[in-house]
Amino acid sequence: MAEHILVLGGGIIGLSCAFTAAERGFRVTVVEPHMPGGQASGAAAGMLAPFSENPEQPDDFFHLCRESLKLYPGWINRIEAASGEKIEWHETGSLNVVYHEADINPLYSRILWQNRYGADARLVMPEELREMEPALSHDVKAAVYYPHESHVYAPGLVAALEKACIARGVTIVCQAGDVEDVRVSDSGIAVTTANAGDLWADRLVVCAGAWSGLYERWFGITVPVHPIRGQICAYEVPFGEVRHMIFSPQAYWTSKANGTLVCGASEDVAGFDTSVTDKGIGRLVRYGPKTLPMLEQLPVVHRWAGLRPATRDGRPLLGFVSGMPQVVMAAGHYRNGILLSPVTAEAVVSLLEGRPAPVPLTAFSPGRFTAVAGGGRFR
Repeated sequence: MAEHILVLGGGIIGLSCAFTAAERGFRVTVVEPHMPGGQASGAAAGMLAPFSENPEQPDDFFHLCRESLKLYPGWINRIEAASGEKIEWHETGSLNVVYHEADINPLYSRILWQNRYGADARLVMPEELREMEPALSHDVKAAVYYPHESHVYAPGLVAALEKACIARGVTIVCQAGDVEDVRVSDSGIAVTTANAGDLWADRLVVCAGAWSGLYERWFGITVPVHPIRGQICAYEVPFGEVRHMIFSPQAYWTSKANGTLVCGASEDVAGFDTSVTDKGIGRLVRYGPKTLPMLEQLPVVHRWAGLRPATRDGRPLLGFVSGMPQVVMAAGHYRNGILLSPVTAEAVVSLLEGRPAPVPLTAFSPGRFTAVAGGGRFR
C-alpha cells in the first residue's frame, strides 16, 4: 500500500508538495486551516525573478531560486495537463531601473557575475530604454534587462494547482481549523485539528507559512518564522501597455491580462493582521509616478494584503526535522513562494523517496537556528 503523507498547509508550497508527491505514487492528504491559497499565495504578484531578487552574490539561496526558474516550464505543463486549466504565464523579461548616474557603475559587476549563471543580462541606456518601455519616466537613467524572468497570475496558478491535486487523487481537508496537537512516533504521525479532528499518516510535511513557528513546541527546534504584511495595489492599465516587469529600489510593477497593473509591495510588521492601511498603499502610490508617469492621474482600483513567512536570514526552512525522519519542513519562503514552489516540491518528495534533492539543502536546514538540539516530542 502506498505510503500516506499528511501535508499541513494548503498554500502554494503545500499544494505543490502534495501534487508532486501524488504524481510519484504517494497517498496524500492536505490539511488547510481555512481555504487553499488564502494567505500569501493568493496575494502574491507572481514574479519569477531570481536575478532581480538576488543582486549581490551567487549564494545557496540564489542557486535554489535559479534552479526553480529552470523547472518552471515543465512545472506549468504538468499542472495544466492535470487540471485542464490554462495558467497565465508571461515571459516578459524584467527591467531593474536606476535614477542616478552614480548607480550605473555597480550594475556592471552585477551583470558580470549573473551572466556566468545564464542571466543573459545587459545594461540598457536611455535611448534604447524608451523604445523597449515607452511608459518609463525620463528620470530613469539606465536599467538592467533580464530576458529570462517572467511572471504568473498567482491566484490562477493556485486554483489550477488545487484542481491538479484533486485530479491526482489528493484529499484536501479545508476549514480544518487550528492544529492543536502533533504526535510523532515509530508507527507514524497523528495530528489533531480544531474542526477536522484527528488525522493519521506515515509521514508529515509542514508547509504552514507564517504560522510555522507554532510547531516549535512539538518538534523541539527553534522555528523563527514570523509574518511580514505585504500590501499591494493595482491600477486599471491595458495589458501590455507596460511591457516588462519593472523593479525599482522602492517598488515593482507588473501587468496582468485582466487589465490591471499590479504594484507592490509595502512591507511592515503587524502580527497576523491582514488589513490594508492608507499608509502602506500611500507609500506605493507616491513611488509610482517617478517611474511610470501615467500613474499620476490614475486611481487605485484594488488593494490587498498577505502575510509573508519570513525567517531571520531570509532563507526557507527546507529539510528533515532533526531526530524526526518522519517530518519534513518546507516553510519560511518569504516573498518567493511562487518562484520556489517547483524546486521545493521536488526537494521534499526527493527526501521522502530517500533520494538526493535537486540542490544542496544544508543552508536551509530547519534546525539551523537551534543552539542546542532539543529532544523533540517523540512517542
